[in-house]
Amino acid sequence: MYQFDIDTADKAALYRDLLAAVDAITSGEPDPVANMANAAALLWEYLPELNWAGFYRAVDGELVLGPFQGKAACIRIAFGKGVCGAAAATLQSQVVADVHAFPGHIACDAASASELVVPVVQDGRLLGVIDLDSPVAGRFDDADRVGVEAIAALLATRIG
Repeated sequence: MYQFDIDTADKAALYRDLLAAVDAITSGEPDPVANMANAAALLWEYLPELNWAGFYRAVDGELVLGPFQGKAACIRIAFGKGVCGAAAATLQSQVVADVHAFPGHIACDAASASELVVPVVQDGRLLGVIDLDSPVAGRFDDADRVGVEAIAALLATRIG
């Protein structure tokens, strides 16, 4: 069992510590599913106010559900559909304060109010997305985006 000392009081410290934990737990492990599973568990455990944390993998031109924490989720998402599909199609992070106002939002969990989706890209190729949902509107900000983008950049080298 792994034990990490993560500072949750300060957001910058939280993401610095979370990145170090993801690095430590995935270092030397070649299996991408194991690495995504442990990263999803760490995101779920240490980021407050989440109701879903996990991955969608890019498979044959669509997103397919990967390791996650939370309620059962949509299995396949077309590129360009919903928040995850928008991130996949544009290779741009999506910070959505109110998912109900997002055109074409896919509601896997009716309790979700806001969402952060960050693409995981290696050498210009989409590997998947990190998807975080919250029951709190406006939960995610630029600091969350930057922190999760750093985790996605690290994981690109561990799941690609």
